[in-house]
Amino acid sequence: MTITVVVADDQPLMRSALRTCLAAEPDITVVGEATDGSHACRLAERLHPDVVVMDVRMPILDGIEATRRITAMTGEPRTRVLVMTTFDLDEHIIDALRAGASGFLVKDSPPEELIRGVRLIAAGEALLAPSITRRLLDLRAGTLPPILNGARDSALAALTARELTVLKLVARGLSNAAIARTMDLAPSSVKTHVGHLLAKLQLSDRVQLVVFAYEHELIRPGFAATD
Repeated sequence: MTITVVVADDQPLMRSALRTCLAAEPDITVVGEATDGSHACRLAERLHPDVVVMDVRMPILDGIEATRRITAMTGEPRTRVLVMTTFDLDEHIIDALRAGASGFLVKDSPPEELIRGVRLIAAGEALLAPSITRRLLDLRAGTLPPILNGARDSALAALTARELTVLKLVARGLSNAAIARTMDLAPSSVKTHVGHLLAKLQLSDRVQLVVFAYEHELIRPGFAATD
């Protein structure tokens, strides 16, 4: 199936580069280009793309608020957002997580990483560049605005051992296929476990699972997922 993409960036050269990179792939079609966040929202509402590749800093409406509005839109297929940041320590990364972004890449990432990211996100998975993941893992519990409640904490205690392992591997950035290989499971079984995690923990996507895991200190830099 063809993946439809809207590119949102206020710099014409960057938009052109992104379009050229993505349009060269036979399974990806760039259906629109937005010059600011407000324009991106209008295109997303009208075109219902699978993915919006979103710059953070744009005039009129920034990428964070545009992401929040786009991910809140109803209807199918759901539009997912891949945020492009200039620096891997961008102070807006956490805000974008809260806004519902499904992935992040720094702008100097290789073209193949962008293509891989669009495909992963369109398939319902999440993407965090390794440097961004390290930044998130370096944050301590309580640093972020709270999104948790008592029901989620109780649900965490009720997770099975296998669900907890899957949660840790998701938080490490592994795809369903990689988790299946690691745990010697069928990919369909991993997908089912991820669905159970989202339902039990009242979370909307894999990125929120990552946030949840490090807020609860289930994973730490330098430790294996099963530690």
